[in-house]
This record gives sequence, C-alpha cells and structure tokens, in this order.
Amino acid sequence: MSKANAINYKKGKEPHAREYRLVFKNVDRKGWDPGIDCYLQDGGYRELKKALLMDPVDITEDVKKSGLRGRGGAGFPTGVKWGFIPPNNTKPVYLICNADESEPGTFKDRYIIHQDPHQLLEGMIISCFATGANLAYIYIREEFPEGARILEKAIEECHQKGFLGKNILKSKFDLEIFVHRGAGAYICGEETGLIESLEGKRPYPRIKPPYFPAALGLYMCPTIVNNVESLCNVKHIIAMGGDAFAKLGTARNTGTRVLCVSGDVVNPGYFEVEVGHITMGELIHDLCGGLKPGRKLKAVIPGGSSAKVLRAGEKFKIKKGDQEIEIGIEDIPMDFDTLMACGSMAGSGGVIVIDDSRKASWILNNINEFYAHESCGQCTPCREGSLWMKKITDRITRGEASPDDVETLESVAFNIDGKTICAFGEACAWPTESFVAKFREEFLADTSEKYDDAILNPETELAAAHLSSET
Repeated sequence: MSKANAINYKKGKEPHAREYRLVFKNVDRKGWDPGIDCYLQDGGYRELKKALLMDPVDITEDVKKSGLRGRGGAGFPTGVKWGFIPPNNTKPVYLICNADESEPGTFKDRYIIHQDPHQLLEGMIISCFATGANLAYIYIREEFPEGARILEKAIEECHQKGFLGKNILKSKFDLEIFVHRGAGAYICGEETGLIESLEGKRPYPRIKPPYFPAALGLYMCPTIVNNVESLCNVKHIIAMGGDAFAKLGTARNTGTRVLCVSGDVVNPGYFEVEVGHITMGELIHDLCGGLKPGRKLKAVIPGGSSAKVLRAGEKFKIKKGDQEIEIGIEDIPMDFDTLMACGSMAGSGGVIVIDDSRKASWILNNINEFYAHESCGQCTPCREGSLWMKKITDRITRGEASPDDVETLESVAFNIDGKTICAFGEACAWPTESFVAKFREEFLADTSEKYDDAILNPETELAAAHLSSET
C-alpha cells in the first residue's frame, strides 16, 4: 500500500508527506462518492470474498497477529477481545459497531461514515463471519443524522448486491445489519451503557465482572463491541495479512492511527499516520503547520478531553530497550504505550493543542461543564462530584474562589477516581487531577485575594464583540 500518492485528492485536502493513508484512503478523494458502485470499481468487497473462503478461526488469528488495538479509547487488542467469546457457546452472538463518537476533540469516525461507509460495512461483515455473529448493529449518535441516512442507504445497496442477507455470496453465512440511532449521550460510548441503551433501557453501565460483553452482552448473549476505525482495519488486515499489518507502526503499537488535531495550531484537521512514527512535536510543527503566530506551546491533551493533560516543559522518563531515557513533551512518540508511560493516554486520537493565550482554569471549567452534563447519575461519586467540580471551577472563572477551593476541587476529583462502576468516573476526574497538578500555581493565582477578574472564554468574547458590532 503506497502512501496514497497514486490517488488524487480535493484541492487543499491532499495528505501530508508524513501520512500513510489506509483507513482514510478515500476521504476527500477526487471523484469519490459513498455509493457501492464507486466502491466496487475501486476493488471493494474483494476482501470479503477472500474472508468467506477462510476458516473463521484463521481470521481471528490473523487479527491477533496484526496486533490491532482498539481505536475507540482503551486500546485493547481487538483479536484478543474476539477470543473472549465462550467456547462451545450455544447462544446467538452479536456484533455492535460503536459509532457514538462523543469524545470531545475526536472527529474521525464521522468522516468514514459520511464518505466511505462501505469500508465500514465490509469490515463489519468480515468481523461478523469471524465471530459467528448473524446480527449486527451500528450504534450511531443522534447528532449524525446524515451519517445514519448514508449508512442505511449503503446497507440497502449491500442487500441488492448480495453482500447482506441470506447465504451471502453462496457461503451459507447469513447476516443482517441495522442502524440504531442513540440520543447523543456521552455515556453511550461506554460499551455496556451502549448495550443497555440498545436494549431500550436507561444507559446505565453494567458492573464488570460479570458483565463482560463478550460473555454477557446484548440480551445476555456474547457480544463484540468495536469502534468504527477498528472495524475498518479488519478489511486491511485481510488484504495484507496479519504479519504484514504488524510491520506498520511499531512493536505493540501496530498499524495506522487517525489523529484528530484541534486547538491552537495553524492547520487543525485529521492525519492518518503509522502508530509511533511521529512525535508530538512533529505532529504540531510539521503536519499542523505549527502554533498560531506569536504564541508558545502551553499544553497538549493527547487523547480526547478525558486524557490527562501534558504540560510544555515537562520531562518524562521512559524505557527505550534496556535503557531509561528522559524526553520532553515534543519528543513523545504518538503511540499507546509511550503516552501511557508519560502519564496520559492515546485514547480516541483527539489531540487538543493549547497555547499560552489560554487560562488553565477556563479550559478545565469548559471540560467540567461537559462532564457534569453527561454523567448518567448511576454512581453517587460521579453524579455529585462532577457537578461539584463544575461549581468550583465556575467560581474560579468568576473570580469568586479562594485558594482553599483549589484543594477542595482536587479532593473531589480523587474521591471520584476509581470509585465508580464504569470509566466515566476517571474520564471526568482525570482532567481536574492533571490540570490542578500541572498548573497549581496558576489556579492559586486565580484564587488569590488580589485576583478578582472573571476568566472569560476568548471565543465567547470574540463572538459577543462581533454580535454587538452588528447591532
């Protein structure tokens, strides 16, 4: 697979020289449309035909060999997850595509759904064949109405061509895929909360164990839940083989990854790169064109808003082979393991760049407001704590807080972390823990007796000025 140099892209949407387009090969491609005829002309469903001639066990083994890790947030090995389906299972098996792309800073799955839906469907059909699922769902968030329409049309096209339904391509394999639109709740990105919602119930996440979806999932049957990007990669693993796929990226961090960059850079957007082949600094200064003029790097949230913030100027000790080396924030390779070793995570691939024009207390308040709104309310520490963190940072941004509030804020976060049924507790606590730890002096300055100014959102101020000038 070349780096998409044989493909023409729309003006201004050409891949950067450092990119390796695999999953995003057809995104913003000239002359490309989401219809099945266009997809077939480009070799679409060739991998499905190949997979249907394979033993399902061999497909799972190939996915294991590939080293593919989930692209939705946790980074769990995809093939290993498939292998958790109980042996000698007699219940129906379900597959769910998690298209509830709700992590702030992440916008990759939407591009796939809008522009290349058949890549996703082909990956899903192969995955269903491998896992023995005869019924699959695409759980898509309500804010993607056009995406849902495109997927439903693509599913109908698959039926017309014989890629879905009874006896697919005379393989004796039956499969139906349905699109299910959620109500736009962040908690439905958590796999058991998603399953509860799909069953028509309030999306309260389940306790694990015993409710690991691969054993007790949808309707208490074995269920595989994978992210959009993860399922698309299955098609490419079949095309090149698990061993060849594993040669992309780095050891334990194989394949490509779509990084969504937002914030204070000249060229925000999406970039598909081999995992671990670029550093944070190269992503910001090379692929994204650097920081905005006259600004300095303040911090980076590397994996969506729930990832712990990394501050510019920090030093991190990581292992490289048998040695321990010290690196700065801009030297961090963008892979799962190194980001974890540096105290954060790769998460959903949403990289949020923050320059020195931003106040740490305003950024945290913005994040806290989101998580206070999105808590499902099942667990008391999260239900109460997320709201209290927002109330405290509200006071700080209004210039009404005292230094004691900073200590209280941190205490509330620590009393949520690790004390809830699902990982939402960590998702809302980690930003507060990391921002207060990394920018404590700034929070204390913002709560001192000498400081009584409100800390305003720069975008809100610009919008207000624009509206007032119009009137």
